[in-house]
Amino acid sequence: MSKIGIFVGSVYGNAQNVAEDVQTMLAANGLDADIYKDPSVADFQAASSVIVISSTTGQGDVPPNLEFFIEDLRSAFPLMANKPFAVAGLGDSSYHDSFCGAGRQIFELLIELQGKPIADLLEVDACETLEPEVEVVNWLKSLLSHLS
Repeated sequence: MSKIGIFVGSVYGNAQNVAEDVQTMLAANGLDADIYKDPSVADFQAASSVIVISSTTGQGDVPPNLEFFIEDLRSAFPLMANKPFAVAGLGDSSYHDSFCGAGRQIFELLIELQGKPIADLLEVDACETLEPEVEVVNWLKSLLSHLS
């Protein structure tokens, strides 16, 4: 059975909560998914489809728990061979240019690795939504046929 990998970049736990709700929704739809908070390149390669849910820290940076993973992907450069992926970036538009910077960096990296985006980057603005999990879960529900 194929397994979806949910890779989470979280500083204060918000992205982690979103990922858990996504995993629950996927399970309710008969799809198996693992959440990775401290992933390896091997975890990434083993996933049949990739979902990344990441907050942004600092000046548009990837959260500390994903920094080494992203650097490992950049150096190992494991081609995805059109493996489907989706990225949800959580951010705060009051940070202007760095808004959802981590999500943008990750999305671009997955394109470089020859992944197949099943949707454009979803940017969730904390200034506009108090429940990012609802927005991300509904977005991914609409993409289920591309993940299975």
